[in-house]
Amino acid sequence: MIADFTAIDFETATYERSSICQVGLVSFENGVIVKEFNSLIKPPGNEYYENLIDVHGITPQDTANAPTFAQIWPEIIDYIQFRDVVAHNGFSFDFQCLDKTLAFYQLEVPPYFKFCTYKIFKSNLAELAKTYGIPLNHHDALSDARACGELFILHLTKLI
Repeated sequence: MIADFTAIDFETATYERSSICQVGLVSFENGVIVKEFNSLIKPPGNEYYENLIDVHGITPQDTANAPTFAQIWPEIIDYIQFRDVVAHNGFSFDFQCLDKTLAFYQLEVPPYFKFCTYKIFKSNLAELAKTYGIPLNHHDALSDARACGELFILHLTKLI
């Protein structure tokens, strides 16, 4: 039996970790996707850096009427709280984004357990997806989270 976990990915509008503009969450139970959450997020001030728009394609126009992170937090907390949460490059990026964004909105960081597929596989997500035949629309948060989850399953099944 494979552990239950959530794969998570964020895209940001600026270099500030609190500038989340898209969130993708994928909940796995016994190695199977049971639910997903994907949303554009209006970052603080709806401010964007052009070079990051070039990376993920999300623009201020796309998020002008999107909810803030604080508004969607009640919908997504159960994906994270008391769960094993995996992200690709999570310790350098995604977990910091979550912590900094929650702090920005004065929301408490819930307890959760962090795992990073970059630390496990020591390669970038696009290369790993290609190597293992995992579908990926890179820098789409939901697609990145799915791919990360599939990599984590590969890791878990090799350990068993």
